[in-house]
Amino acid sequence: MTPAARLSAAIELIDTIEKDRVPAAKALKEWGTAHRFAGSGDRAAIAGLVWDVLRRYASSAWLMDSDTARARLIGMLRLERNMDTPTMAAMFDGGRYAPAPLTEAEQAALASRSLADAPASVASDYPEWLDPHLAKVFGETRAAEAAAMASRAPLDLRINTLKGNRDKVLRSLAHLGAKPTPWSPNGLRIELGADARNPGIQAEEDFIKGAIEVQDEGSQLAALLTAAKPGEQVIDLCAGAGGKTLALAALMQGKGRLIATDRDKRQLAPIHERLSRAGVHNAEIRTPKGEADPLADIRSTADLVVIDAPCTGTGTWRRNPDAKWRMRPGALEIRLKDQAEVLERAVPLVKAGGRIAYITCSVLSEENGEQVRAFVARHPEFSLVPSEQTASVLWDKADAFAEAALKTPEGWLLTPRRTGTDGFFVSVLKKA
Repeated sequence: MTPAARLSAAIELIDTIEKDRVPAAKALKEWGTAHRFAGSGDRAAIAGLVWDVLRRYASSAWLMDSDTARARLIGMLRLERNMDTPTMAAMFDGGRYAPAPLTEAEQAALASRSLADAPASVASDYPEWLDPHLAKVFGETRAAEAAAMASRAPLDLRINTLKGNRDKVLRSLAHLGAKPTPWSPNGLRIELGADARNPGIQAEEDFIKGAIEVQDEGSQLAALLTAAKPGEQVIDLCAGAGGKTLALAALMQGKGRLIATDRDKRQLAPIHERLSRAGVHNAEIRTPKGEADPLADIRSTADLVVIDAPCTGTGTWRRNPDAKWRMRPGALEIRLKDQAEVLERAVPLVKAGGRIAYITCSVLSEENGEQVRAFVARHPEFSLVPSEQTASVLWDKADAFAEAALKTPEGWLLTPRRTGTDGFFVSVLKKA
């Protein structure tokens, strides 16, 4: 496919996503199935265009003074890819499979309009109803924080220290441009360009042998901040597909007891194969059966209960840009109830002197600090572990991390702008 034909395909896809209200990933998959002539490079380039339009969904429409799929694509090419008008006009030439030529109105908008007078929610591409929520956390820097959350995320990997070490894997993945992550001692990062395909990590020998896992550095840091130790009894209460379970197992060095469960047993499906490939032998999967509590036999014995809480996912907007436009206020209320419920489930599991690590991939204070404060008010036997103490697990990076991340009275908030990671909140509470 020509570059111009890719633009036409992207416009078609954006139009489908808008009109049919389907998730972008689903629309892209269905388009690829229906257009098998498109090669992997074409599909990757078209997907890159679609995701970038969704990242610039509001600002691109403002720039072009139009909210059509075509206008959003044109606006994105200017704002995200810095494409000048002559270059754009050469691709929008009306030729075979190419988009129709730029209209006078489109050229005028490109020449005269900017984001200078746009509201913060438009200029930084987030739903307007979330503005007071972001202002509560970030104040006047909310636009800059949200703009960073609209950028493309790199591909981060975690070294599984049960099977590999970073120096060795760095050498074997040099052909992918892998470099150490700034914070995590076990992280690698592969930067991706606008049209770049995600490298086939699953085909790499290091992945097949279990030496690496795909995991954002923020998620790696969240696991590190739990301070799970060898020999402890650790419960991963919202294990899902097992990303943090695997990281916890590595921290425990295969020693102690690791129990992973999740209310939604469907989410647990991939965890068995992942644990096997990673060489984890001290993990036990508790799959829910009917209404029975899979942890009914555990009372006041856990050293650490990790809650990777269900949340709005505002911290993952870089990877799921369409999710923020589908998010509604009611979703926040539902998640707040879910979080309070899972925190209550953790209480009877923790032994005296044990810990709860509460984690979200959200940047909203309602899901983070406010949720933690409400929990401590209900359970005064739990107290907050000082943020400086939790950060000490980062050793020589602790001071720099403390300057970069946002420290709150309840814990640490990581953001793309501050730490170069997805957005994560981590709070550790200790039982008297």
